[in-house]
Amino acid sequence: MTVVFQPTPATLLPTTDGRQFPVRRIYCVGRNYAEHAREMGDDGREPPFFFMKPADAAWCVADGETGVLSYPTQTSNLHHEVELVVAIGVGGQDIPAERAAEHIWGYAVGLDMTRRDLQNDMKKQGRPWEIGKAFEQSAPMGPLHPKASTGELTSGNIHIDVNGVRKQAGDLSDLIWSVNETIAVISRAWVLAPGDLIFTGTPAGVGPVVPGDLMVCAVQGLGELRLTVGAAKC
Repeated sequence: MTVVFQPTPATLLPTTDGRQFPVRRIYCVGRNYAEHAREMGDDGREPPFFFMKPADAAWCVADGETGVLSYPTQTSNLHHEVELVVAIGVGGQDIPAERAAEHIWGYAVGLDMTRRDLQNDMKKQGRPWEIGKAFEQSAPMGPLHPKASTGELTSGNIHIDVNGVRKQAGDLSDLIWSVNETIAVISRAWVLAPGDLIFTGTPAGVGPVVPGDLMVCAVQGLGELRLTVGAAKC
């Protein structure tokens, strides 16, 4: 078979057991911590909603290293959102919540970087937010840890420091919709497959970063993700 051009290679993320995890899709859960929902203007346990990022938005910073996040174009209000990332290893549809953990391959600490000004403009116009969420480098992550080594993560500290100041902090047990419930809901709308990533939501305290800032993120048991913000592109 002749192709028009050579396909782009799959996005591969390193795992802590020395392998590579090919990324298929990236699902993101909106407003899944109560305090964050309130700071974004909502209250209560609303039904979960989702947006997506392209697979090539994901990239990994190795343990002990500090990555450089390029400040994206068209924004003057880039926000950090630290999240637990769940990697799917077994696909399925209409997955019961009580069986959802069987579909998890592993976990990582990640950031849902957001061009907040562009997202807010789209909200005001009732238009999709992809321009605010789905840009290059918008899903930096630490290495993926196999669930076989971490166990199922249902609690544990999650936080981010910016220039040594704690900006976001919470516990995985504070999720409005648990990881297993989230997997169940997603699998009713889409067919989950190996290689899918789920960004599970962010605690309260989201805020801006500027070139030169150092972000240090952590989820208990998954190590740290360290990033500096690079210069804005012309």
